Amino acid sequence: MKRITILAAVLLSIVSCTSKQDYTAEVNPLIGSGFHGHVFVGANVPFGFVQAGPTNVTQGWDWCSGYHESDSTVIGFSHTHLSGTGCGDLLDITVMPVVGEDLTYARGRKDDPSTGLWSYADRSREIAEPGYYSIPLTRYGIVAEMTAAARSAIHRFTFPASGQSAVVIDLKNGGNWDHTTESFAEIVGDNAIRGWRFSKGWAKNQKIFFYAEFSKDFADSKHICAKDDYGKDQERLYTRLGFKTAEGEQVLMKIGLSAVSMDGAKMNLDTEIRGWDFDKVRRDAKALWNKELSKIRINADEKTKTIFYTALYHTMIAPSVYNDIDGSYRGSDDRVYDKADFENYTTFSLWDTYRAEMPLLCIIEPERMDDMVEAMLKICEQQGFLPIWHLMSNETYCMPGEAGVIAVADAIVKGFDGFDREAAYQALRSSLDTVGVGNEFRIKYGFVPSDLCKESLGKDMEFAIADAAVANAARALGKHDDAIFFDLRSHSYRNYMDPETRFARPRMLDGSWRTPFDPFGHINTDYTEGNAWQYSWLAPHDVDWLVEFYGGREGFEAKLDSLFTAPSSLEEGAAPDISGMIGQYVHGNEPSHHIIYLYTMQGFLWKTADRAREVMSTLYTADRAGLCGNEDVGQMSAWYVLSALGFYQVEPASTRFWFGSPIVDDAKIDVGGGKTFSVIARNNSETNKYIQSVKLNGKPYSLPFIDYSDMKAGAKLEFEMGAEPALWY
Repeated sequence: MKRITILAAVLLSIVSCTSKQDYTAEVNPLIGSGFHGHVFVGANVPFGFVQAGPTNVTQGWDWCSGYHESDSTVIGFSHTHLSGTGCGDLLDITVMPVVGEDLTYARGRKDDPSTGLWSYADRSREIAEPGYYSIPLTRYGIVAEMTAAARSAIHRFTFPASGQSAVVIDLKNGGNWDHTTESFAEIVGDNAIRGWRFSKGWAKNQKIFFYAEFSKDFADSKHICAKDDYGKDQERLYTRLGFKTAEGEQVLMKIGLSAVSMDGAKMNLDTEIRGWDFDKVRRDAKALWNKELSKIRINADEKTKTIFYTALYHTMIAPSVYNDIDGSYRGSDDRVYDKADFENYTTFSLWDTYRAEMPLLCIIEPERMDDMVEAMLKICEQQGFLPIWHLMSNETYCMPGEAGVIAVADAIVKGFDGFDREAAYQALRSSLDTVGVGNEFRIKYGFVPSDLCKESLGKDMEFAIADAAVANAARALGKHDDAIFFDLRSHSYRNYMDPETRFARPRMLDGSWRTPFDPFGHINTDYTEGNAWQYSWLAPHDVDWLVEFYGGREGFEAKLDSLFTAPSSLEEGAAPDISGMIGQYVHGNEPSHHIIYLYTMQGFLWKTADRAREVMSTLYTADRAGLCGNEDVGQMSAWYVLSALGFYQVEPASTRFWFGSPIVDDAKIDVGGGKTFSVIARNNSETNKYIQSVKLNGKPYSLPFIDYSDMKAGAKLEFEMGAEPALWY
């Protein structure tokens, strides 16, 4: 593994970009900022630690990223944001340009802007591009612009003429979720400030340090005391840095962040952003985005290009770099580790992303994948198990199962070796042997009884998938006895498959079924953000048994058909995550994401084509409400990217990507090592959505999937498309 500094990456992007095409022009970062998409809107670079962007007055769940398209308020510009999550956090180190004297911070009321520092934003003049964001603040007559590097950002504030212009540094803001526990700020010289914000939210012990410089000396400055959310007197939560400005004068602020120290924040800033050339930093950020986006070069209609490249953009916001420029990072044990020889990462939303996001990164980001796995192994060393949902040195324990196991096992099976493979395998085993989060019942009783544990099916089924992933990793490493053991244990979910109702049904310790039973109900009681309709298919590792359970191929097909034709009704109080429904298929939440491709696995490829095209054309659009559910840190978008190319990985820790229906006419995919994997769909159209035949490297091909090894070898995959279903395998 080798860390790549941001300056080296910028240089690499400039000299090695495979095309002069501006792929960033195809991206609309505002897609997904409406409905329940929860996407980050602002300036960042691919996989960067810093996300500099606007933060609204938080009004509820749809503001998890700090921004929602329905809201024109801005309380400031924060430097860390989540993208697409179902929980809120971060929003660290918020800065707000203002005009006025003796302003104190308050969230205020939307009908009375004078009650706080926040301003209305002029959305008609809002600009959002990869690596750049700009918005006029109507209350103050200020235009705010920002761009970023990996660990730093630079802002350009255009002020009106005033002797009371200022920038307020806010160390309190964290939306409604993240509460400041300790903060510090001090003026350094005539034009700089440094400090820290420690907070408690979804991440229980989060530490962010900052160092900021301004292009203009302060005319005055003062710290504003306030009380924190625990009622303690906290000094210097807000710092007002005053300026005298002429009409149209631009004041720049550049800021570095670190999870290690204030000195680390300054080092990151000094290394990444030298001088005050805002436009150069913007160009460098754009070059980085073009380098990453050009890893998949497609031909398609303009609407498809916009949706595709925006989706690809969203897959590259996280996991996020989580170390200083010299490699130092804060571990899960709250210790600082100096000068590591790998790039550390955070924001591992693995229950979501093990399904499509991580397999996609295995294809187009192999060097990063080695480092991401190493980061997960270090997390395991420091906290005793692989990450579940890891954020800023903290395990949040969010979502059931042990999804980090699946992601690491997948890398082993695919042959990644930029880490100690044997140590990685031991981490898989030790993590699944860790008692807790429902697994203790499964180990003791062979399944998770519904009368002993909430969300029993959701937990057991995810642990079963993890067991199957470890079995595949064991086979890849020649550990055949282990493979047999974990294969057998991965069948625990079968305890819930009720032959009478033909659904995955809650079961009690004594073996009895939950009564009464409603396949439309029990959401978040026995299942996790779902019901029996969706969870009856959550065994992607054991599809042959499911086929047998449903009475063979025809019975399996009929049952699967019924999923898409059942009423789209839910019990009262169902989670808002359950969205994007076709019958009881729920594309807005991850447990359904593999289901469409089960048709292909049983020889009904044309039905996969019908449903995949339906999802891509109706549940992904090019407007702000363009996602049917939470982006979930890249997963929703990764499903689209893979499906648009014509394939999807169904099984955990597998090398097989099953065919669907490509909507791009052709694609050239950089897979590392200077090799290009090509996909061509001939005679492709909305009508010609069915695969008629396939060639691999110019020869007839009769398998309904493409293997990862062929992708990495730089194969040429050709689909012949037609208007009628065809039996070709």
